[in-house]
Amino acid sequence: MSRDARAGRRGPGPVPRIGLAHVSGDSMRPTLAPGDRLLVLHGVAPRPGRVVVARLADGTVAVKRAVERRTTASGRPGWWLLSDDPDRGVDSRHRGPVRDEDVLAVARARLWPRPRLL
Repeated sequence: MSRDARAGRRGPGPVPRIGLAHVSGDSMRPTLAPGDRLLVLHGVAPRPGRVVVARLADGTVAVKRAVERRTTASGRPGWWLLSDDPDRGVDSRHRGPVRDEDVLAVARARLWPRPRLL
């Protein structure tokens, strides 16, 4: 077995960086609640339906759900990001699509409380 296979790598390219994120608002209820701790991967391309950490146009870093690919006002590729609870929080309905480079990480699991894959 190759060293890459033992390490769980899927092929050539950079190895994703692992990080943590903290949920601070109610916008992702019922999936996530304030205080939840998330395991995130930086350098991984999001897919529709995934929970991501992104920098919104006003500079706020938020946890949202990637819904679909969109083009930003400047013509650059981006993501339409939404809250799981449409009555709470700010998302692409208010700020527009988020540029690809502003999608900072993809959440893979909730670590605390009640650990589970996302």
